[in-house]
Amino acid sequence: MGVIEGEKDKVLIIGATGYLGRRLVKASMDLGHPTFVLYRPEVASDAEKVQMLIGFKMQGATLLQGSLDDHNSLVTALRQVDVVVSAVAGNHLRHAVLEQLKLIEAIKEVGTIKRFLPSEFGMDVDRMEHAIPPGAYVFTDKRVIRRAIEKANIPYTYISANCCAGYFLAALAQLGHFMPPTDHALIYGDGDKKCIWVDEDDMATYAMMAVDDPRALNKTLYLRPRGNILTQMEVVHTWEKIIGKELKKTFVSQDEWLGSIDKVAPPLQIGVAHLYQIFYHGDLEFEVEGPHGVDSNDLYPNYKYVTAEEYLKRFA
Repeated sequence: MGVIEGEKDKVLIIGATGYLGRRLVKASMDLGHPTFVLYRPEVASDAEKVQMLIGFKMQGATLLQGSLDDHNSLVTALRQVDVVVSAVAGNHLRHAVLEQLKLIEAIKEVGTIKRFLPSEFGMDVDRMEHAIPPGAYVFTDKRVIRRAIEKANIPYTYISANCCAGYFLAALAQLGHFMPPTDHALIYGDGDKKCIWVDEDDMATYAMMAVDDPRALNKTLYLRPRGNILTQMEVVHTWEKIIGKELKKTFVSQDEWLGSIDKVAPPLQIGVAHLYQIFYHGDLEFEVEGPHGVDSNDLYPNYKYVTAEEYLKRFA
């Protein structure tokens, strides 16, 4: 018996109240997927998250109580869906990536999940084996999850979303800031390394378009909106054009930047390392190739993403 025309895969989202998770819920529902949200019992004591969950429910999502620490609750939730999308925290502020090993065990037991998207949404971790500490562990742990998925023969799509606009583009890549400067900016090196700046709502939509796309099965989907593959200087000049003012610029050498790691708080040290990878080492300067990678431009050429200029105009 085939799939009824128009019937969409049921999607379970884990980490739904987080920075990307909430956007994944919206994108899933906007694309017509029956959407299920796993929430932990302790969320009941967090008023903001409870209100967010109720908002999801009012928009049509199904709420399921469960936890990565409760195997039976995971199995019960997984038996109700076709696709699992994980958005557990995996950044320099909170890191729970390896908790997904428990999810992988439950997916193996259920045996009916058609696609798993683990929590990635950054740089391609398999291209980052050379990453410097202290930022390297983020990539290392995500590689552990990839290898566990592949060993278990779980159908997957990895989303390499590159750089979140809210963390990188919003402040012209100024460490620890999330609004663009109006007087002065640090420029890394000559500011000439390409970065890929992606709006978080677009990240979520690309991911949800891929969950049932056979072209993305067992592949890494690279989000590479062509108009947003820009150097830091190109982004700075875009902002200067928007505000009609030239910023003062301090050009920071590689040695100066790496020397600053010990001068900032531990969470920001990871940020220093990641900015080094992008803006000095040029780790986003590559072309998608080989049988295991697909480019968002090839799969979804008509998708209207938010351009860097459109994003920055929000702050003007």
